Formats: sequence, C-alpha cells, structure tokens
Amino acid sequence: MDFRDRHVVVTGGTGALGIALVGALLEAGAICHVSYRDAAEAERFPHRAHERVKLVEVKSLSEEADVAALFASVGTVWASVHLAGGFAMAKVAETSKADLMRQMDTNFVTAFLCCREAVKAMTGGGRIVNVAARPALEWRSGAGMAAYTASKAAVASLTAALAEEVAKDGILVNAVAPSIMDTPANRKAMPKADFAAWPKVEEVAATILFLASPANKVTRGAIVPVYGKS
Repeated sequence: MDFRDRHVVVTGGTGALGIALVGALLEAGAICHVSYRDAAEAERFPHRAHERVKLVEVKSLSEEADVAALFASVGTVWASVHLAGGFAMAKVAETSKADLMRQMDTNFVTAFLCCREAVKAMTGGGRIVNVAARPALEWRSGAGMAAYTASKAAVASLTAALAEEVAKDGILVNAVAPSIMDTPANRKAMPKADFAAWPKVEEVAATILFLASPANKVTRGAIVPVYGKS
C-alpha cells in the first residue's frame, strides 16, 4: 500500500487509534494532516515532529467554517479518515435533548461535514473512511446508550449513501465499526473485562489503512465490523 506523495486528512488523529493509524500511514509514505483541539493534545502526539505530519488546530469539527478551513489548508486530498467522535452512556429517560444533540454533533455532524469537504477536495478519485460502532450495526446492543447508537447508525447510513453518490467520481467511501477497542482509557473504565478479546488499535488501523489506500480498488459502501474476538 503505497501512499507516497498522497495527502491524508485524519481527524481525531491524536487519540489512541489515530496514533496507530498515523504511524502506519507514515510508514506507507503518506503526508498526514492531523486535526487537534488544544495545545496539550498536540504536545502529547508522538508523531508531531515527523516531517510529513502537519498538525492543524481545529476548534470544532461540527462547525462548517472550521472544517472548511481544515481542508483548505491541505489542498488536494487523497484520503480522509474521520476518527473524531465521542461516547456517552445514558438511558433514554435520562437523556436530554441537549445530550442527544451533543452526540449527533460529535459523531454524525462531524463526519458529515468532513465527508462533504473531502469530496470537494478530491480530484481524480480518493478514499473516505468513517468510524461507526458495533451498536450501529447491532441496534439492540445499544440499550443504555441510545443517543450514541443513533448517532453512529447515522454515520453508517451516511457512509452507504455517500458511497453510492460519489462512486462515479472514483471516490470509495467505507466505514469501520469497532467493538470496544483495547486502549488504556477503556481498560481503566472496565478493569474486569477480557482485554485479550478486544481488538487492538493497530489491528483496526490496519483495516482503515487498506480501505484508504490505492490498493482498495473496489470496496465501497461497506461498514466493516472490526470486533476482534469480542
């Protein structure tokens, strides 16, 4: 998978999955444009000093102007990978409209706006990869986190619809749907879980790397489960 001289946007790239993905992209020769929200986040990013990493401060990925500015700073984009998102667990009876809209903004609106700007920035084809979640495919597993589930299901349906819309332009759009990934934060939150069953961020990153690569010539509209053994 050769990404040499190809510009790749990665939102949420300073998180655990993003760090693994950017590392893999750099090994493949990509020029990575990684969004971040605050200076501390950028300072912690282990790839920040790499000559092919461009860190871009973005105040909010749910604001049109901010997302447009991110993509304008890149120019022509080969691939855009949208890892940014957030999780909230709450029963429907305990979820306010503000809580619901926060999940929709954080997960769906960010993906929609980034997809829109990515399509505009791709000339001669490209690749888009979104991140859904297991409950986006298995709705009943979203009990107790319905707002999150709905927002990620929206990401999944956006992915399929957009894939059909832009296939004629040589843009292949897909998503991955992880189960709980093996990260330090998730281990801390669920100390009694079977960590060995969780997919590793490097493994999920490998799937994204293929979907975003020139080697992917036919896969589009897929919501790929990346569950590991869980």
